[in-house]
Amino acid sequence: MNYKDIITIKPGKCGGQPTIRGMRITVYDVLRMLASGMSEKKILSDFPELTKEDIKAVLSYASEREHSLTTANHEVTLRSKHLTQAR
Repeated sequence: MNYKDIITIKPGKCGGQPTIRGMRITVYDVLRMLASGMSEKKILSDFPELTKEDIKAVLSYASEREHSLTTANHEVTLRSKHLTQAR
């Protein structure tokens, strides 16, 4: 899933948070709904402007972001250990 065509970040929109297709629905909003147990069907019913592809894009974006943050933190930890051992 290429979320980059769906998830947009614009400085003047929703405080620069990632949104869905430039709408005022943020990635966080959809993740919060899913985490609260709201079904995809209910989300789409409550927000008819969203599509199944939008929800998949939100999950893909969140997954990639989590992976990149975890990888970056792991690299920092490894560098710190290396620097400590070099002293």
